Amino acid sequence: MITRRRLLKTGAGFAAASASGLAMPAYAQGKKLKIGYVSLQTGPLSAFSAADGFMVEKFLAAAPGRGLEVEVIVKDSQSNPNRAAEVAKELISRDEVNLILVASTPETTNPVCSIAEQEEIPVISTVAPWQPWFIGQQGDPADPASWQAFDYVYHFFWGLEDNVAVFTNMWNSVESNRKVGALWPNDGDGNAWASDVGMPPVLAAQGYELTDPGRYQNLTDDFSAQINAFKQAGCEIMTGIPIPPDFTTFWTQAKQQGFNPKLVSVAKALLFPESVAALGDLGHNLTAEVWWSPAHPFKSSLTGETAAEMAAAFEAAAGRQWTMPVGFVHALFEVAADAIARTGDPTDGDALAEAIGATNLDTVVGKVQWDRDNVPEFARKNISKTPLVGGQWRKTEDGSFDLVIVENALAPEVPLGGTLETLA
Repeated sequence: MITRRRLLKTGAGFAAASASGLAMPAYAQGKKLKIGYVSLQTGPLSAFSAADGFMVEKFLAAAPGRGLEVEVIVKDSQSNPNRAAEVAKELISRDEVNLILVASTPETTNPVCSIAEQEEIPVISTVAPWQPWFIGQQGDPADPASWQAFDYVYHFFWGLEDNVAVFTNMWNSVESNRKVGALWPNDGDGNAWASDVGMPPVLAAQGYELTDPGRYQNLTDDFSAQINAFKQAGCEIMTGIPIPPDFTTFWTQAKQQGFNPKLVSVAKALLFPESVAALGDLGHNLTAEVWWSPAHPFKSSLTGETAAEMAAAFEAAAGRQWTMPVGFVHALFEVAADAIARTGDPTDGDALAEAIGATNLDTVVGKVQWDRDNVPEFARKNISKTPLVGGQWRKTEDGSFDLVIVENALAPEVPLGGTLETLA
């Protein structure tokens, strides 16, 4: 088969400094390797991109010391899957990429990876649960027998089974009537969570009673129907995976309408300190999954920084509180640098894809290594799982919020910072 190989370049890109006196791989003599990075810089999911500029600059500063001469071109998916596909095509056909990095939600990762797989361009992807990433890209997601591994795209993150376990571990630690209300949107994440590979079978097996009022469209402005359903069912626990502005709308209306659960455990929307701070007092003691924090006991293979040091450096540079994507965006570049360094000619897409698949790297988010037995065999080639714990947002005296680790059964190496508290 004749493969299609490209490099990348855009006027909006970032250029690297030339290499230092270290020995350079043969490909780089007089020629930069080009890396495309697709993220959600604008739109309702833009909170995921807070660390992008900082991490691109950090990577470009570290690259010469690793003997890498590279250029990074950043593209904005605008929080839109169609736009994500368009910019992937631009990076491949117009900007001529060697490698694409992509982060944050299936609505961005999946279109980019699907285009790149078709065009035989290597991709490293992260920040989307592995089921909506892997299954969502299959020709027939409803037919497991038809699912196939990918040759050029690789993903590292946790799975729905991990998030469900973290949430139920928190719920099991408190007294409740075991009635759960679910707020699941009509998008890649929501549909995956509501499916047979998501939360319903786990809750049923553990004796929880689920109230699911059905899928809703993102950016809905009235959640009265869902709130009434939860109240009528007597739900003492509320969960879901809404986008940040939707949870703000829901939770404000819920409190106005007298819905007062004991625990609220929400994925995605409660990842970001600014989203929680926007709720004021209503943000106190809400819980979420935690994929990375300053408390995580890992360090960067690229800069040697610990998670705590990296979070502090981001806060100093950005003038804002650390956020979970800080670690994972950096880890994308860690894995990229490691794979490039192990490839004789990283402009050869087949060789670079093979090197990515052979990664065994301790990063600032933990070990990234594909083909491990903690992933089902059908997805093992393309998925590397990372640790997940549970956290609770606590309002401080100055009005800001701290994310306290309160559950770590799946990753005991991440230390606890406190004990789970109920809302009511």
